[in-house]
Amino acid sequence: SEETEPDIYRAIHRDAMLENVALKGENNVPDYFDVSKTENGRVSYPIFHIDNYHEPQHAGHPKNIIFLSCDAFGVLPPIAKLAPEQAMYHFISGYTAKVAGTERGITEPVATFSACFGAAFLTHCPTRYAELLKEKLEKHNAKAWIVNSGWSGGPYGVGKRMAIKTTRSCVDAILDGTIENTTWTKDPVFGWDLPASIPNVDDNVLNPRNTWPDPKDYDAAERKLAEMYVKNFEKYIGKGNTDYSQFGPKL
Repeated sequence: SEETEPDIYRAIHRDAMLENVALKGENNVPDYFDVSKTENGRVSYPIFHIDNYHEPQHAGHPKNIIFLSCDAFGVLPPIAKLAPEQAMYHFISGYTAKVAGTERGITEPVATFSACFGAAFLTHCPTRYAELLKEKLEKHNAKAWIVNSGWSGGPYGVGKRMAIKTTRSCVDAILDGTIENTTWTKDPVFGWDLPASIPNVDDNVLNPRNTWPDPKDYDAAERKLAEMYVKNFEKYIGKGNTDYSQFGPKL
């Protein structure tokens, strides 16, 4: 809708291409809420359809690397800062969830690990790509983050999907540097750093444990997800120059 995604909504006009979007009425008006055929609606549009697009279409090396995840268990925080070695672990892990519309037959979120967030496209062992990323992070003094657009307050079916405004505020805080003006707490299981506050984000949301009705239920869910991480990473132990398994969750 124009309220939730104003830039994309306004970019859909002549020369944009819609895919899997139902049309209604004699004038073929797009109905973005009609999912009778599929939930996987898409749109492609020229970059200049966005009002504030970067006209040179060229930039330098990034100062921040963001791993985007969609956690269906309601465990991951909306944002977390990663140490360099943790970044390699989570890059290799590539944890997210398949949500409705991403693949045929998926009607509710399913947890998945896709190495380097793109396992199907890798020709080398994922540890090789992690080593390349580590070299670039060190060379350009870049920081790494996890941003979670999944569920908060409980797993799928209990909690709620992270608000787009929350995700956007987290990314804004990374890019404009305001995230560095806060204090941090370390998650006892995953070891990443959680910010105490971010502009325009409820402080309680930043620590997912605070959003669950019963913190003990969160602890159990976090341990379950941590076990999945550890099990998935076993196949990468002994490969590459560094054993990054030591930088994963602590059970």
